[in-house]
Amino acid sequence: MNLKDIASLRLQSQQLAGTSFKKPQDLVQWMGALQAQDYNMSKWAVGIRIPGTTDQAIEKAISDGKIIRTHVLRPTWHLVSPDDIHWMLQLTAPHIKALTKSRDKELELTEKLYTKSNTLIEKTLSKNKHLTREELMAELANHHIKADGNRASHLMIRAELEGIVCSGKLKGKTHTYTLLDDLIKSPKKISREEALAKLASIYFFSHAPATLKDFSWWSGLSLTDSKTALESIKKKLTEEKIGAETYWLPAAFKTSLSKKTSAHFLPAFDEYIISYKDRTASLALDHQPVAFTTNGIFRPILLVDGQGIGIWSRTIKKEIITIEATFFKSPSKDARLLLEREAELYGAFLNKKTEVVYTKS
Repeated sequence: MNLKDIASLRLQSQQLAGTSFKKPQDLVQWMGALQAQDYNMSKWAVGIRIPGTTDQAIEKAISDGKIIRTHVLRPTWHLVSPDDIHWMLQLTAPHIKALTKSRDKELELTEKLYTKSNTLIEKTLSKNKHLTREELMAELANHHIKADGNRASHLMIRAELEGIVCSGKLKGKTHTYTLLDDLIKSPKKISREEALAKLASIYFFSHAPATLKDFSWWSGLSLTDSKTALESIKKKLTEEKIGAETYWLPAAFKTSLSKKTSAHFLPAFDEYIISYKDRTASLALDHQPVAFTTNGIFRPILLVDGQGIGIWSRTIKKEIITIEATFFKSPSKDARLLLEREAELYGAFLNKKTEVVYTKS
């Protein structure tokens, strides 16, 4: 097995090379969590894995609480299943809180203040089910809690980590928050050991093949906790070595490599790229500075046969989407044709026509 084989198998496990899922919420549950700070791109991250679905269908699943958007795993937005949100928060919230501790101090956000804020947010949302962040911050300001700038973000993230709030219905184009317990009744708690095993199982089935370091990066867990989690499910897995690295994948995973040529317009922050510590299986080192920045901005990637060959951006007008493709190096004619067909699928996802224009790298 080589790195190109790793990339090909990841297309399968990540449901990019064919999928049996038809409902957005089932796909999200399979993936465990999809990074989602770019909201529109996160919907395409689901849509690209369920051919034929639409932006509206995924929007409805989120609005109906069948998919939850909140902060979990790492200090950023993710899409997660309502069945998984409570035990995931139980496992990863302490780590995220620890990461924000120094910034909390700079912002003069104490545990006492967080407790007061959480109580007010919960009380306010119990009367008004879906409120924007601005509406909630105005209520906090009425109770003498300064909630401007970064303080507002930290106050809401803490309310999410405590399992009080999550994403609510859109008000026009503005996101709202709602009470998590109004959407999902708290399930029976599981032990930390069970949660570690469950998270590892989700990751190594949906993102395989992957290394221990990859899992630690994706989950936000320490290497020690990640190793404990991996050890607990090793009986379900098999290993492949490439040089000094050990890749883990499900023992029952079909390792037949697809010979069919494929192309994808990966969304920004897509799991196929972002969920691995080492991304060289799909993205050459000299292309990585173009594909993502040192401060964590991951651009949309042009993918052919599991390999990043460029980046893309879009301009949406009334009836048409213009996709601007920039290649790392000149692609074959077949690759261009494949990408143009894929562009049509993206257009169908948004119920618009598409055109592709090319720029020099």
